[in-house]
Amino acid sequence: MEDAAGKFPAYTPMRRFSDRTPLHTLSELNVTPLLDLAFVLLIIFMITTPLMENSMDLIVPSSATANTAVNPAQVQTISIDRNDVMKLNNELVTESDLSDRLTQLKNEQPNLAVVVRPHRDLPVQDFVRVMDLLHKAGITKVSVMTRPEDQGAQ
Repeated sequence: MEDAAGKFPAYTPMRRFSDRTPLHTLSELNVTPLLDLAFVLLIIFMITTPLMENSMDLIVPSSATANTAVNPAQVQTISIDRNDVMKLNNELVTESDLSDRLTQLKNEQPNLAVVVRPHRDLPVQDFVRVMDLLHKAGITKVSVMTRPEDQGAQ
C-alpha cells in the first residue's frame, strides 16, 4: 500500500455524522419520573391521613402545676338524670340556680373542682349545656364520672 515514493498515503477519516459534534449536552430535564413520584406520594398521604385522625393513642399534655393535688373538700358533684333533673351535692337545683351557685362557689374557693355525673341516656346537648355553665363560672378542674363496662346499670 505504499505509493511509488514509498510513503503511505495521508489518512482521511470518514465522517459519519457531518452536522453533529461528538459531545452534546442534555438541555431538557425529563419530569415524568418526578410526576410519578409526586402522584404516588399524594396517594399515600390521602390514604393515611384519615387513619391518623381517628386514632385514639393520646399523649396528655404536661403542665408545671399539674402536681398540685385537689382538696376533697373543694370538690362539688353535679348529677344529671335522663330527664335533665340536676342536683348539686344531692340538692335539687335548676339551671339558673346552678349557674349562680357555681359562680359563688368559684369566688369562695379558687381551686374548686367539679365532678359531673351524667346519666348514660342523657342527651349530649344537655351535658354540653352543663359544661358551658362550668366554663362561664370559670371552673377549669372538671371531671366526668364513669363506671367500668362490666358493671351493671346503677
